[in-house]
Amino acid sequence: MPSTTVGGNNCDAWYLVNDDQLSVIEELMPPGAAEIRHHHTKAQQFFFILSGEIIMEVEGETTLVAAGSGIRVLPGKKHQIRNPSSSTVRLLVISHPRSHGDRIDE
Repeated sequence: MPSTTVGGNNCDAWYLVNDDQLSVIEELMPPGAAEIRHHHTKAQQFFFILSGEIIMEVEGETTLVAAGSGIRVLPGKKHQIRNPSSSTVRLLVISHPRSHGDRIDE
């Protein structure tokens, strides 16, 4: 599984599905990591937490998302994921259509 840097947060991530209409990324987010606040013009995303918990901020509202649950982010919504815990978080990031090239950092 090739490793990539996702969102500048030094996470290990790899594509499980990668085509124009859908991407599924499995990601390991280390303790204290945070993605840059951004939005997508076309892609909607669903973040599903496999282990650990994250804080997702969407348009100024924060939500704690624990293992076994997820959160949907619609196109155009500014969002930022972070791992405030002392443990690595494992998650899936599902984007439709593919979010690569569709990201605008704040």
